Amino acid sequence: MATLFDKLWDLHRVADAGEGYDLLAVDRLLLHERTGGIALKSLRDQGLEVADASRCFSFMDHIVSFRPGRGRDDARSPGGEAFILETRALAAQAAITLIDTDNADQGIVHVAAPELGIALPGYSIMCPDSHTCSLGALGALAWGIGSSEAEHILATGTIRVQKPRQMRIRIAGALGAGITPKDLALYLIARYGAKGGNRCAIEFCGPAIEIMPVEGRLTLCNMVVEFAAFTALIAPDEKTLDFVRGRRLAPSGDMLAAAEIHWRSLASDADAAFDEELTLDAGEVTPQVSWGTSPEETLALGATIPHSANIRALNYMGLAAGQRLEGLPIDGAFIGSCTNGRLSDLELAAEQLRGKRVAHGVRAVCVPGSKSVKRAAEARGLDLVFRKAGFEWGEPGCAMCFYAGGETFPPGARVISSTNRNFEGRQGPGVRTHLSNPAVVAASAVAGRISLPDPGLFQEDSV
Repeated sequence: MATLFDKLWDLHRVADAGEGYDLLAVDRLLLHERTGGIALKSLRDQGLEVADASRCFSFMDHIVSFRPGRGRDDARSPGGEAFILETRALAAQAAITLIDTDNADQGIVHVAAPELGIALPGYSIMCPDSHTCSLGALGALAWGIGSSEAEHILATGTIRVQKPRQMRIRIAGALGAGITPKDLALYLIARYGAKGGNRCAIEFCGPAIEIMPVEGRLTLCNMVVEFAAFTALIAPDEKTLDFVRGRRLAPSGDMLAAAEIHWRSLASDADAAFDEELTLDAGEVTPQVSWGTSPEETLALGATIPHSANIRALNYMGLAAGQRLEGLPIDGAFIGSCTNGRLSDLELAAEQLRGKRVAHGVRAVCVPGSKSVKRAAEARGLDLVFRKAGFEWGEPGCAMCFYAGGETFPPGARVISSTNRNFEGRQGPGVRTHLSNPAVVAASAVAGRISLPDPGLFQEDSV
């Protein structure tokens, strides 16, 4: 009996690579300008060619400016335009499809790839970016790699990798009204620790997963790298197929019918064995907010920081054991990233902002995850909601998710963010980042302090 991960691994296994490693075929290699250019340059310098350019896609997302009206070469960090220019030139030289800054499909790689049908169920997808595990939400074999591994894939179409142990996490019940997959992910990491994933390939399943929209599944899988997992995946179901149909690069016609037969077969056998198993009750999850410098240092909004809290983290964050986060004044709020920059995330936040204003002294920024998300949000008038509330409305990209040497929040600023990491300096030198879901971020921006969202704005069905 085989797990879904076993089946996908075997479908892509080319050969035994020795010393416990296998050689896997790679269906899609995704690059971006911060790391992809490094691999392309190294390949060129060695006089090697790309084995199959049709399987490679490069995105401008990490270093690009998020300022309205940005130019084609505009970067958000000093000297960052070098990454943009070099990646553009090398991608053209290698005949790799480039989703450039001025392309209508531009966006964060983990947001835009599913939108375009570049990421599909059953595919093996690699990218030199740790949050590539997001794409496992579609039932894909996807994880982050290094630039040297990307170079190997460019030259050979394969990757040498050791098969990881496997974990199944069953999520029982259903998330309550206003509780999001981001809350579930933070709850999981806080409960079992930042090393709880134990370098396993994690399969999520259970009733809460079955009713979870695909965009929520992408958020959940995105966060497993913060759980020290190798990757994550969710078996394709009708929600997945509905999400994929009609995407530009997805199969169509007779090919789609054949593909869907294959995709429906991608599931763990009933008696498949996992190395580790966990079960959570989604009904126990409440709005979560991080207090420290690791996603595991998270608690329910309204709870107090434990007396066993890490002293270094408390000192960096300017907090004390026993302190409540609710009501803590903030200086900044950020909504966006590959974790929570999709349309459903922006809709959730906008509901907290209608007819309200960001508190005085709070810098609030919203950056859609892709141009497709931005267009859809603007068609719904969400940009006007954000702007009228006092949010900056940015051009798609990673933006203030991580510090790249350019624009950021000032040192010592306390920021509530819908992003995935709260490490020391992640959003800038001395910046104190609290992770939460987009609704909490929006509500906190309005209140000027960490706050629960208005429960009256949520429907009673699960998010």
